[in-house]
Amino acid sequence: MAELPVITVLHPADASGPMAVPPGLERLEGRADIRLTAPEGLSEAVRGADALFLWDFFSEAVQDAWPQADRLAWIHVAAAGVDKLIFDELAASEVTVTNAQGTFDRPIAEWVLGAVLAEAKDFAAGYEYKSQKVWKHRETRRVQGLSAIVVGTGAIGRETARLLKAVGIEVRGAGRRARQGDPDFGEVVLSESLEEHVGDADILVNAAPLTPQTHGLIGRGVLSAMKPGAHFVNIGRGQSVDEAALADALRQGPVGFASLDVFETEPLPESSPLWEMENVLISAHMSGDVVGWQETLAEQFLDNAERWLEGQSLNNVVDKEKGYVPQPR
Repeated sequence: MAELPVITVLHPADASGPMAVPPGLERLEGRADIRLTAPEGLSEAVRGADALFLWDFFSEAVQDAWPQADRLAWIHVAAAGVDKLIFDELAASEVTVTNAQGTFDRPIAEWVLGAVLAEAKDFAAGYEYKSQKVWKHRETRRVQGLSAIVVGTGAIGRETARLLKAVGIEVRGAGRRARQGDPDFGEVVLSESLEEHVGDADILVNAAPLTPQTHGLIGRGVLSAMKPGAHFVNIGRGQSVDEAALADALRQGPVGFASLDVFETEPLPESSPLWEMENVLISAHMSGDVVGWQETLAEQFLDNAERWLEGQSLNNVVDKEKGYVPQPR
């Protein structure tokens, strides 16, 4: 009997919860040898493995275990971002990397739209007045006719653009390549020239993956150039933003409000000044985590695993140099 291919599954160190191990692995029974491991056991569990499934998707244990990966051909990470995974040796290798693109696009885009509407309609004050039993009439803003720049023209950025446009917001994109006539953004400006364009936007959304090009992209210069009262939304990565400069721009202007789902350090330290700011919405890196998201992630891996076992092409293949799944043009 032929030897079964080995798939190592990296789960979180605490495997006591109901979703600590991905559901549905029994679908691969008789077709693959499944090895379950916590991060501390990965070096041993990856030896002789043909594939690796990172259910513990923020783990950085793969780099330490890499010298033992003597047979590895495929890594699937249950996340859209691969910045915690990619390192030089992996990028230079023949190992194929796939990710969870498609699982989080709509939920995250809905979170962005919700944040934009909540800020414009002053929902936070409404909850506060309710808690005080205060009846206070206010005037709020309409979002129709506002303008937005979405940084990152991948799947999440595109879905975000579509939802913002659906409520009448004018959207442009910012990416690695400037162009006109994009089906979702119309105009795409260069991310590196963002400072020249943000002054025209009421809303700036960071939906970019973390790469060397986007690390620190939204710094003091970009923040200072934003339109007075503008709304900054970050659902990309915290390391793309100079957090100290953002706090200053929220205190002194020009940024009027920030809706933040990701941060330089997570969980956000209690010492962060962002906690105390009334013009900041803080979300615990959960914009894409809707009911059933873990089952969807597991199903996505299983579908790809069956393709891999049958010798078919894999879905969501990451360009390891760019750090994301290239979008068709």
